[in-house]
Amino acid sequence: MSANESNSTNHPNSRGEYLLQGPQPRRIETLRLFRIMRDFIHGFRGLHFVSPCITVFGSARFAETHRYYALAREVGAALAKVGFTVMTGGGPGIMEAANRGAFEAGGTSIGCNIILPFEQKPNLFIHKMLEFRYFFVRKTMLVKYSYGFVVLPGGVGTMDELFEALTLIQTGKIRNFPVVLMGRQYYQPLIEFMQDMIRERTISASDLDLLLVTDSVDEALAHIERHAVDRFGFRRVFRPSKLLREG
Repeated sequence: MSANESNSTNHPNSRGEYLLQGPQPRRIETLRLFRIMRDFIHGFRGLHFVSPCITVFGSARFAETHRYYALAREVGAALAKVGFTVMTGGGPGIMEAANRGAFEAGGTSIGCNIILPFEQKPNLFIHKMLEFRYFFVRKTMLVKYSYGFVVLPGGVGTMDELFEALTLIQTGKIRNFPVVLMGRQYYQPLIEFMQDMIRERTISASDLDLLLVTDSVDEALAHIERHAVDRFGFRRVFRPSKLLREG
């Protein structure tokens, strides 16, 4: 057993509370339902009054010196400067970089952190941080309050979040909000695979109409404004004016 595993007493699974383990005694299942409901209520209450959000997804493994960290930081700053709240999973790597960019640009930065066995700590560039027990609840919050998604290079979790957003758009469960993949070289094999899916007719070409692949922050921002702000008429929430003694 690793040190992380031995020190994971705060994690639900450390007490044998595995969600997907088949039927359990009614008492345990009832308690679990209340925990899930509590997680949802926590998210709904905490995010109800946030201004329009763009969620940034990406790997937790990139260090501050990595080019993708720098790109995410630039993305966060650009989104904040035009009035969006930047929301991430609240952890390190790409998440920290996007939150940091928004924080340093004077915007609003939100993190939806997940409680993990290895105790993922929220980054230091968050104005409002919420912690969730269940991944699916956290994912719901990252999608529910977002008017667009920026996906930087990442691993299995990032792919899960990307395809969750695409599936919800494809099936009409959420509006056709823009999805931006940043990192052309990284995502080229994925785009080629999705083009194979179009040729095999497992998806439609129209499913990818709002998917932009770019390395340009300006292009990403213009795409989000065109397909989220202009198309749906969302109004940015303006910052309080010191001159007018607001806020």
